[in-house]
Amino acid sequence: MTVQTQRLGAGRYIDAARAPDVSVTSVHELTTADGAKISGVLRVVPGARTVVALMHPRQDLAHHVLVPELLARGFAVWTQGTRSVNNDISLVHEQALLDAAAGQVFLRERGFEHVVTLGHSGGGTLFAFYHQQAGLPAGERLTRTPAGRPIDLAGAQMPLPDAAVFMAPHPGQGALLQRLIDPSVVDEADPLSVDPRLNPFDPANGFAEPPHSSSYSPEFITRYRAAQRERIARIDALARRRVDEAADARRRYKSTSDPADHRAALAPRVLTVYRTDADLRFTDLSLSPNERPYGSLFGRRPDLTNYGLVGFGRFVTPDAWLSTWSGLSSNADFLRCAPALTAPSLFVELTGDQACFPEDATSMVDALGSADKTHVLVAGTHFGGPIRDGAPTGASLAAADIGTWLATRFA
Repeated sequence: MTVQTQRLGAGRYIDAARAPDVSVTSVHELTTADGAKISGVLRVVPGARTVVALMHPRQDLAHHVLVPELLARGFAVWTQGTRSVNNDISLVHEQALLDAAAGQVFLRERGFEHVVTLGHSGGGTLFAFYHQQAGLPAGERLTRTPAGRPIDLAGAQMPLPDAAVFMAPHPGQGALLQRLIDPSVVDEADPLSVDPRLNPFDPANGFAEPPHSSSYSPEFITRYRAAQRERIARIDALARRRVDEAADARRRYKSTSDPADHRAALAPRVLTVYRTDADLRFTDLSLSPNERPYGSLFGRRPDLTNYGLVGFGRFVTPDAWLSTWSGLSSNADFLRCAPALTAPSLFVELTGDQACFPEDATSMVDALGSADKTHVLVAGTHFGGPIRDGAPTGASLAAADIGTWLATRFA
């Protein structure tokens, strides 16, 4: 085992190829329909008439591993962030749609003949959500976030992309977290509190010492997953109480002009969500079998990373929790949005994915409303790493299929 695979975060970062020397890079600041400032990077090669747009709700994709691969195949590439890039404490997906829309408007104004969205991981559901809302008449788009805040999607230009590519998309931040959250937490204020009957890392429940695969009983799995949903519902209820507290303070301030009420309205009431790296499939490889390695998206020891600082949805506002991280409240859900996506679609499943499992891929492809849709499998892990030492990266294999698919439609 190499030093790299021993790290807790092994497999997350993939070295990219060199971009073609003829590519030209420019950085752009855009203003969204609601006045936010976002930035993006446009890379163009001579003769490129089709641009591929990469975006993720939480991450900066300027150096995404697919960028040089697409440029080498003659496509321009646009990478952009949201207003919450690399800091998702206040990430509201409905606002992220306005960010995506600004990028789509910019690309149309640049004169590209075809604009294709490419969603990797959480970017897949973000773009599925964008396609769904952009395809609706303006008056039928969402007007409020799950927390009840007004959102003016109707007033925004939302150009409809010409095609959609998905690489290892998970089912949505909220749907993903519902699988990951540790239901054995009994006190939301105590990161070490545990109900032993639900502890996924207790040998009494089927856990085996890493890297040996655990073996959970069907009864435990059923009880565990029901408890995961129950914990999400409890946090939802807490988030809604805090949203209501802030709304009450805003109403009081309008009538009293009391600075104390103003301060109460502005107080963020941030949620801290402990232990969100505990999908049973990370340690029991017999569940949803594929070629994935032992471990989670964050490393080879989920029994440790589950207790660490890094993880999904760990520190969020109530508005962000309900919009992004709640599998019960979020609008950003792939299966919910996919039927409205009718553009030609390519779905790239990675055979060692730790977030999009085989049954997920099948259900997501089936849900797409596209008459022209293609489903391919390539050997690789979720972030595009190789399936084993010495093998080609999943990203390079995916790039070959993506390039061929794009060339047959947008030569």
